Amino acid sequence: MEAARTLNFLFVSRDEYPPYRVDVAVLFGEEMVARGHRIEWILQSGSPAERAYRTVWRSCRVWVGAADYGKSAARRLRRVLLGIANDLRVLRLVRRGRYDFIQVKDKFVSALPALVAARATGTRFFYWLSYPFPEEDLLAVREGAARYPRYRLARGMVRKALLYRLLLPAAAHVFVQSEQMKSDVAAHGIPATKITPVPMGVRAVPSALPQSGEGPDGPPIVLYLGSLDRIRRLDFLLRAFRSVLARAPEARLHLVGGGSEPEDEAFLRAEARRLEIAEAVDFKGFVPMEEAWSHVRRAAVCVSPFHPTPILNSTSPTKMIEYMAMGKPVVANDHPEQQLVLGRSGGGLCVRYDEQSFADAILELLNDREKAAEMGRRGRFWVERYRTYKVIADRVEEVYLNACR
Repeated sequence: MEAARTLNFLFVSRDEYPPYRVDVAVLFGEEMVARGHRIEWILQSGSPAERAYRTVWRSCRVWVGAADYGKSAARRLRRVLLGIANDLRVLRLVRRGRYDFIQVKDKFVSALPALVAARATGTRFFYWLSYPFPEEDLLAVREGAARYPRYRLARGMVRKALLYRLLLPAAAHVFVQSEQMKSDVAAHGIPATKITPVPMGVRAVPSALPQSGEGPDGPPIVLYLGSLDRIRRLDFLLRAFRSVLARAPEARLHLVGGGSEPEDEAFLRAEARRLEIAEAVDFKGFVPMEEAWSHVRRAAVCVSPFHPTPILNSTSPTKMIEYMAMGKPVVANDHPEQQLVLGRSGGGLCVRYDEQSFADAILELLNDREKAAEMGRRGRFWVERYRTYKVIADRVEEVYLNACR
C-alpha cells in the first residue's frame, strides 16, 4: 500500500550493482519502492566495468561506477579509487535534485562528500551501519589474521575516527543491525534515541513447510549455511560434529557457502581431515540461492555457531532467520541476537559456546523428531509475524516519515 507521503531520497551504499543482499535488494528495491517511494542509487559495478554508466533498476535510477576486479594490490587500489570517484557524484546530484534525505550505508571516506552535500543544501543525512567494519580491521591486526597488517591498521583507525567522531554525530538518524550494535554505538556517545536496530529478515515465509531430513533411507543432515571466513571460527563446528558422530555415526554435516579467501575453506578441509571426519563433512561451496534452499529443505537440523567476539556479537544472523522461515529447528550458541530470537520464538535450542553443549543440542533434536518439528513450526510462525521484510519495511518507513516531517 502506498505511503501517505512519498519520499524521494538518494542512497549511497557499499553494496555493489546489482544489489543482492536482502536488506537492500528486498527492503529497499522491493518494499520501499512498492510503497511509492522514489530512490536514486550510487553503487559500484559488481562486475568488471571500464566506464561508469547510468541505468534503471527496480524503476529507480542508478549511477553505476566503473570497477576493476584484478587481484594485484595496484588493481585493488584502482577499484577503491574508482568507487570513490563514483561516490563524488553525490555533490552534483544533491545540488540538482530535491531529496528528502541522503541515506549512506557502510561508507566511510566516501560518506564525507555526502555529508558535505547534505549540509550545503539543508538535506537530512542518515547513516546505516550493517557491520562493525573499523573494529574488524583492528581485531584482524591484533589477532595476526590480517594479510596486510599495516594497511588494515591504518584503515581501521581512519574508519573508526570518521564513523564515531564525524559521521554518526552528524547524522539525523542512525540505523544499525541489532540491539547489541545499538548499545555498542551508543557507548561511543551517540544518543540512543536516534539509533534504530533493523535486524535481518526474509522476503516471505514459504506457504508450506518442507520435509525434515532425507527420509527413512537417507542420513540425517546437519546443515550450516553462510560464510566460511576464518573469523567465523568454524573449526568449532567441526569439533562439535565429531562428538555428534560418536553417538550418531550416520549423521552428515553439510557446509553451504565459501570463504572470502581460498585458504579459508582449505583450512576447514584440513581440519576435517585432522579430526578424521572428512568423509562425513560435505563442502557445497557457493551455490545459487534456490539451490541453497534445497539444501536447507533436506536438513534435519540447522546450525548457527557464532564465535563470541565483540565483532560478531553485534551482528544479526541471516541464516538463523532463513532456517526458521523454512520450518527448520535451529541449534545456536548464546550470541546476543540469537539468544533473543530463540528465547522469544521457541524455534530451537540456544546453548553456551561450548563444543560438547553444541553437540548435545544437535543430538537432542536428531533423536527427538517430534520436538524438532514443533520447534520448526514455532520458529516459522515467529518469523512470519516479526521478521519478513514487509514488517521490517513498515518500521523503517515510519522512522523516515517521522524524521522528515
